[in-house]
Amino acid sequence: MKQSIANILKGKFLVSDDAFKNWRFIIFLSFLALVMIGSSHTADKKVHKIAQLNNDVKELKSEYLDIRKQVTQIKMESKITQAMAKRGLQPSETPPQKISIIKKQ
Repeated sequence: MKQSIANILKGKFLVSDDAFKNWRFIIFLSFLALVMIGSSHTADKKVHKIAQLNNDVKELKSEYLDIRKQVTQIKMESKITQAMAKRGLQPSETPPQKISIIKKQ
C-alpha cells in the first residue's frame, strides 16, 4: 500500500510502460474540467443578466406608476378648471341641453 502511494506521488504512473492510457485519461479529465468551468461561467453570466433585467423591470414599473399617477391628477376636473382659468376660460354655469331633430316624411 505504501509503495503504491509513493509511486503515485513520485509520478511513476506517468512514465511507466502503460502510461499512454493514463495520459489519455488525464487529458480527458482536463478537457471535462475546462468544459465544466466554461459552462459555470456561462451560467453565472446568465444569472447576472437575469438580475439586471429584474432590476430594470422594477424601475420601469415604478416609473409607470408614477407617470400614471401624474396623468390621473392632470385629468382631474379641478386641475383642468385651474389651467383654463389662467387662459381666461370659465366652465359654463348652465348645463347643456339636448337638441332633438324630428324628420318629417
